[in-house]
Amino acid sequence: MLDSELKSKINLLWNKFWSGGISNPLQAIEQMSYLIFMKRLEDEDVSRAQNAKLLGSNHNSIFKGNEDCKWSKWTEMPAEQMLEHVRDTVFPFLRKLNGGENSVYSKYMKNASFSIPTASLLAEAVKIINDMHIKEQNRDTKGDLYEYLLGQLQTAGKNGQFRTPRHIIKMMVEILNPKYGDKICDPACGTAGFLVSSFEHILKNNTSADLVKEGNFAGDKLNENQWRILREETLYGYDFDDVMLKISLMNLMMHGINNPNVEQKNTLSKRFDESNCYDIILANPPFKGSIDESEIGENFRTQTKKTELLFLELMFNLLTNSGRCAVIVPDGVLFGNSKAHKKIKELLIEKCRLDAVISMPSGVFKPYAGVSTAVLYFTKGEPTKEVFFYDMEADGFSLDDKRVIIEQNDIPDIIERFKNRQKEKPTDRKKKCFFVPIAEIKANNYDLSISKYKLIEYEEVEYEKPEVIKKKILELESKIIEKLKEINI
Repeated sequence: MLDSELKSKINLLWNKFWSGGISNPLQAIEQMSYLIFMKRLEDEDVSRAQNAKLLGSNHNSIFKGNEDCKWSKWTEMPAEQMLEHVRDTVFPFLRKLNGGENSVYSKYMKNASFSIPTASLLAEAVKIINDMHIKEQNRDTKGDLYEYLLGQLQTAGKNGQFRTPRHIIKMMVEILNPKYGDKICDPACGTAGFLVSSFEHILKNNTSADLVKEGNFAGDKLNENQWRILREETLYGYDFDDVMLKISLMNLMMHGINNPNVEQKNTLSKRFDESNCYDIILANPPFKGSIDESEIGENFRTQTKKTELLFLELMFNLLTNSGRCAVIVPDGVLFGNSKAHKKIKELLIEKCRLDAVISMPSGVFKPYAGVSTAVLYFTKGEPTKEVFFYDMEADGFSLDDKRVIIEQNDIPDIIERFKNRQKEKPTDRKKKCFFVPIAEIKANNYDLSISKYKLIEYEEVEYEKPEVIKKKILELESKIIEKLKEINI
């Protein structure tokens, strides 16, 4: 999480946009994202140049021939000239980045519009962003800054989209442990948090230990061809929301993925027909959405319009045999007993190895919503014999709307227990984690809610007999009456 100084600067930026005439939160986020992207674009270009020098390789600057599009150049201009230059020169340059007009990036950025209305607002926004010292921040802080910016929306999207907290994303990536060579997908990618975290996880595991200690995930163990595969043939994302897609493009590019494989598609619709093509899926799909029955893809066997159930079947369909998935679902998926709920859970248990159900407390997604959720981890291609349950009680932050840092945090224990689950084989259902055999789950009509299986240890409390309590009350009343008499005297 960010320190108070950075938070105050982002809040100030919000206030400037609001008072400057941009009151639509999504429009404000989009325009702020463009500015932060412009700043970080140059910072990341400088960083990659330094890494190339360290590795003895060549670096081709994205600003070659367009040096006047660098943040450090145009932000020195007078306000009126700056506004004109950004609108007429820098923005057209941004639209054609990485492969010109035929690139994936340009395809979705061609309708991007620069809508900051006044030179004074642009100048003030530039000053605030410069004061954030984005270049000096480490990768985590840069990501937190961007997430805090997104978090200012304070509400979920109309279809139940939530911005997944970064520490939850990191937990899921750590558990899934994607490796170089895996083909990774998020079919509801939003701001591309899962894809960015997977990329950084792979980089970290392919970087020399001394560089990792410095926080520099340079990927120096990868050769040129492996770098190409990691950047161009590893990460894939889809989202139906145009604004989210633009933000995910900028997010991926700012992390060094120059031509991201993200597309604007509704992966539940007939216009999406991929299957059996991804080794890893990480996702937090919309919880409350529904889709017109006539639009649902023909590959679905589950008769439902609930998107949270359709996405689970979609992920099963997208996985290769032995492919693995970690996905966030609302609690209703775990205990739901409709035909559609049961069919999905049968699929995850009979056609997959449901490795884990990690129950999360209801405050994890505040301030967006107070809904209780869980992480499902499953591997396609073999039946389930037993399921590992973990009852997360704390995630390192308070579970109210403020979400301040606290000492209690189960996430490190979750990662360790999950990795060692087959060695430890926990069975005590009074503890936070334990195994449940599949026969018992089937006998409970495929109920996957942890409350169905966890034993609550009640402490016996001995109360005084009624006549003793009555006597004490009467004695207390007598003392009060005596006191009142003394006061009246």
